[in-house]
Amino acid sequence: MEKLRDVTLVFLIEKDEGRIDKICLAMKKRGFGANRWNGVGGKVHDGETLDQTAKREANEEIGVDLKNLIKIAELSFYFPHNSDWNQMVHAYFCEDWEGDPVESEEMKPDWFSIPEIPYSEMWPADNFWLPEVINGNLLKAVIHFGEGDVVLDKKLDIIEKF
Repeated sequence: MEKLRDVTLVFLIEKDEGRIDKICLAMKKRGFGANRWNGVGGKVHDGETLDQTAKREANEEIGVDLKNLIKIAELSFYFPHNSDWNQMVHAYFCEDWEGDPVESEEMKPDWFSIPEIPYSEMWPADNFWLPEVINGNLLKAVIHFGEGDVVLDKKLDIIEKF
């Protein structure tokens, strides 16, 4: 199996009585994934750890300084029609940060209650894995996308820990 490019994806969350009740999504304004709600994140730069990448990207994209990251998923995304897009997405929740999320040239953040998550305006596979991690499951998933980002197939494994 080919080595995938590592990328990070972070969702700010707020809890009420121990359960996630709000999540910060950001509308991607340009580039890969434009016009979709998503977490914040991006490609790992040479010499960076995944944590360093997640923190840098969150600061660049929505102006917050992440204090702690909780790894929630490893998502292997394959695009058979364009292998340059293949990536291993290291997804995190963060409930401890400094600053208020603000709009940048790349992202426009907003808060959503869990029932209001706009899955129809997100990546087509997000409704498959995101509810699992919101409910407290850690997971590894493999997702193959066809042209137009149609989900060709998907496999999800709930795991014990990272």
